[in-house]
Amino acid sequence: MSKGICAVIPAAGRGTRLGLNVPKLLAPIDPETTIWSILRGKLLPNVDRIHLVVAPQWAGMFQALLASDPQSARLSFSVQAEPRGMGDAIFGAAKYWGDAKTLLVVWGDQIHISADTLKRALAGHRGECARHCTIPAVLMDRPYVQYCFDASGGLTEIRETREGAKCDAIGFSDVGTFALEVDGLDRAWQAYQLEGKAGACTGEVNFLPFLPYLARDGWSISRVAVNDPVEARGVNSMDDLQFFQQIYRGGKNAPSVAAR
Repeated sequence: MSKGICAVIPAAGRGTRLGLNVPKLLAPIDPETTIWSILRGKLLPNVDRIHLVVAPQWAGMFQALLASDPQSARLSFSVQAEPRGMGDAIFGAAKYWGDAKTLLVVWGDQIHISADTLKRALAGHRGECARHCTIPAVLMDRPYVQYCFDASGGLTEIRETREGAKCDAIGFSDVGTFALEVDGLDRAWQAYQLEGKAGACTGEVNFLPFLPYLARDGWSISRVAVNDPVEARGVNSMDDLQFFQQIYRGGKNAPSVAAR
């Protein structure tokens, strides 16, 4: 297995709630900037490769976009034929990240993940480690997804509002970013799928419930504290898009796109 970190961005979202005629990942922040260009600029200094998982209708667009990128050798994409959930998107692309040491999963609309959070999430994966997952988490009001930890910091449960679970008034939420060691990961996913625990509302065998499964299976789960709740905010509505357009207007808060 080669050394290195591969970031995977599940980005098959159609952006229909945003009223766009482009994939959500290419939603405009200003005339020169998109969600993708901002994420690219944050990720390339911290990882060796980035792999995108896109919807079939956008394959040609991403093929041209990545081929023209000056860092094209470090970029790739594959297609998720049907929208079967994030877990399917990530593990359906396993052949693209299976030779890495560490997998970094970043949701395709998580525009405000900070460089500091990325570095701290990956810090625990730099040395020799196995069966290890790191989850950056922020304490916030009314989390849409809540992470529950025991007294020793162990992950016990993830409650998803979209699956009918009830979250507490205050609780830990993720920031759409997860670092996992690759060795044994795909085998664990295949074993998890055999349990057939689909979401109560969506019917998907998805990624987030897989994380408590890893904890029960003996994986060490580390929590990295994030202080800014805005890092947990994705681009899921026009209000979200306009919010980040204000923050990043004129490239004020956009990172440099220079890569190492």
